[in-house]
Amino acid sequence: MKKYVLSLDAGTTSSRAILFDQKGSQIAVAQQEFTQIFPQKGWVEHNPMEILDTQINAVKNVLEKAGITSYEVDSIGITNQRETTIIWDRVTGAPVFNAIVWQDRRTAKICEEIVENGQSEIFKQKTGLVVDAYFSATKIKWILDQDPSLRIRAQNGELAFGTVDSWLIWYLTSGAKHITDATNASRTMIYNIHENQWDQELLDILDLPKSLLPEVVNSSEIVGSTDTSLLGTSVNIAGIAGDQQAALFGQLCLQPGDIKNTYGTGCFCIMNTGKKAVVSKNKMLTTIAWQINGEVTYAIEGSVFTAGALIQWLRDQLHMIEASADIEALAESVPDNGGVTFVPALSGLGAPFWDPHATGAIMGISRGTNKGHIARAALEAIALRTRDIIIEMQKDAGVDFKTLKVDGGGSNNDLLMQIQANLINSDVIRSKVTETTAMGAAFLAGLATGFWSSIDEIKDLWGEDHRFKPFADEQIQKTISLWENRISRVLTN
Repeated sequence: MKKYVLSLDAGTTSSRAILFDQKGSQIAVAQQEFTQIFPQKGWVEHNPMEILDTQINAVKNVLEKAGITSYEVDSIGITNQRETTIIWDRVTGAPVFNAIVWQDRRTAKICEEIVENGQSEIFKQKTGLVVDAYFSATKIKWILDQDPSLRIRAQNGELAFGTVDSWLIWYLTSGAKHITDATNASRTMIYNIHENQWDQELLDILDLPKSLLPEVVNSSEIVGSTDTSLLGTSVNIAGIAGDQQAALFGQLCLQPGDIKNTYGTGCFCIMNTGKKAVVSKNKMLTTIAWQINGEVTYAIEGSVFTAGALIQWLRDQLHMIEASADIEALAESVPDNGGVTFVPALSGLGAPFWDPHATGAIMGISRGTNKGHIARAALEAIALRTRDIIIEMQKDAGVDFKTLKVDGGGSNNDLLMQIQANLINSDVIRSKVTETTAMGAAFLAGLATGFWSSIDEIKDLWGEDHRFKPFADEQIQKTISLWENRISRVLTN
């Protein structure tokens, strides 16, 4: 019997490969960062070939680390940064442009035109999304608008669009499969989440040819296999899910009302709403949590664009810390924020503000302010933006959450997790495996192949690492009050 499931975690800043055994234990991890490209203010790009190369290298490295061959791998699950947009030539496989990353704001004007034309409600009703540069559709349009020949090639069926999962699968299968799953499709702003198909009316509004688009498949299903030249043998690709949906599944948030937050480059809070697509009245997103055996489970989601990216900015641009992990000790060097508020609008603001033009700010600085205060305010900013979302989610759901499951790299920061518990006045539960995004992809793949027999079997694999219980003090309320006052100052809408 095959012993392992391999997760490919195609993130925003790095490509990772993680091996899991049948007990859900993490056996080995390999990671390789890739270049972040910033051609202009508000623009963020990746080199698609570098994404591919780093991902394949990570796979080879993790097999080497674990001392195994691909013959021992049951299946591959893929999870990915979602809305990031790649268009490539179907014959040569060459990308026609750099990947435009989900953080990129260059299409804000296109989005404003959609709103001005009174078409935003059509998109919301069909896709569950607000019209925003965050999503893939306007990025596709922007690329095609750069060169008339590209649009002609697209109309002739010569080009292919995909999110990063599609891009990887295309290459892993040597061009045999141009597919995506329902979770990634639901983040494009052109997929009808109620009819489970690409929406022609929305494509017409944006002048996008349907021939560009991948086939939409289940999140848990054997969809193809790797070319033998890559790994020495053919391995089934059996799980696909956008990173946040994968994390929701990996956290076993399987019942309506279950909620998790992932602390990565951004923060992504998702609540399972079951078989019902709950339409948010509070600027949350309605999305597909997963699709299994043709049956869709829905969720509502709120996104914080800048979380881990804020710590990276303090590291790389201000050189306040040498490594991201150093932020915790620096923040603990002071008892409180010293009156400092950090509004982390480095890529605009997502839910519930949806202001692409908002810019970041550090407020409340005095002669007594030091690096520790700014570091602490940065951690609080991540937790406060999550609080903004949870408050609105509670309104949509009509319930007060008692617990928040957390994962992602940032969840290893004990101080951040305690701040989060205090600010939302709820227990924050960190799972034993913080790589729940990769674990979710592994579960989806392993369930499709029979590596795990049922959802009941994987339920026994999840475990709690630590529970952060909230405590209240005057400083917490003061921090909240300053935040609510100061964030309004950066808003442009």
